[in-house]
Amino acid sequence: MSTGYISIGSNIDKDKHIPASLRALEQLFGKLTVSSIYDSEPVGFVGDSFYNLVVGFNSELSVKEVAKQLRQIELDNGRTRDSQKFSARTLDLDLLLYDDLILNDGRLQIPRNEIERYAFVLEPLAEIAPTLKHPVSGQNYGQLWEQFDKTHLKQKRVTPDSLLLS
Repeated sequence: MSTGYISIGSNIDKDKHIPASLRALEQLFGKLTVSSIYDSEPVGFVGDSFYNLVVGFNSELSVKEVAKQLRQIELDNGRTRDSQKFSARTLDLDLLLYDDLILNDGRLQIPRNEIERYAFVLEPLAEIAPTLKHPVSGQNYGQLWEQFDKTHLKQKRVTPDSLLLS
């Protein structure tokens, strides 16, 4: 059984797509560990704010099968494959970690470099897995978040009633 972490983001109909993604992930993996939701300004473009969170899960699936399933959930929620990297989106699911795997295979990169680059990924990951160690740096996510430059941080923790799982 492997343990993985997925970053979830949406800034188009986020009150619809975030809960839909959580239901789909729960159906696929069973019980999830779910971080708080963070309202974050978009990075790399001007647009509506995002809701971002991270979920932890356990699975018997291969890492490539997990990535394939995440792509399908995105497509099921209106994501188009021709969308640009820094643009508005209905749903963005990124596999951040899968056990201690280190992989760079075309579009599949684990651990994702976004973990250490973006507060909207690192803060929710550090919230639910503070003592877990980054497979490359060896630092735990709590330490990485503590050291993160928060000078221009543009996100806040939110708990919209519409997004709470029952």
